[in-house]
Amino acid sequence: MSEPTRNTPPTPTPIRFFGTTWVSHDNGYGLRRAGVAVGSLAAAAAGCFVLRFAYDGLAIADVGGFVNILLVAMFAICSAIAFRRTWQGYTRRPDPTTEATLRSLKGIGFVGVLLACFFRSLTEAPGEKLHRTEYETAVTQYERRRGTRTGNPAARKTKPKPKRR
Repeated sequence: MSEPTRNTPPTPTPIRFFGTTWVSHDNGYGLRRAGVAVGSLAAAAAGCFVLRFAYDGLAIADVGGFVNILLVAMFAICSAIAFRRTWQGYTRRPDPTTEATLRSLKGIGFVGVLLACFFRSLTEAPGEKLHRTEYETAVTQYERRRGTRTGNPAARKTKPKPKRR
């Protein structure tokens, strides 16, 4: 959200692939959502295909069953954590320090991130709820600040102070 000054109204923050079409759902918003859904699902499928090649490579190298189990468990756990963190990030602002710490985990669990994007894009643009809440709050605050007073404030009468005995 861009910081508005006292005299300028707030402007919506663009969302990747959607720009500011999420505000009024215009200019191909539905098509963009469908495109993001299809694209993220296709990317997740391609990622699983690549992971399958990596698993086959380990099987050919005959590294042992324990390493194969560790590899599958690592990708499954990292994908689950990445899915959960990404899903939560669509509804509330994540802590930047924690996100920086989990960046490598999200990289390993990229399939979870892509699946979270797919499932969120079935109902709204990923992150739309968060951005809409922030934007509506900023507009409400702007309207409240901008509201005009009625009458002349200098002409207001002050209440007389009660006399003390």
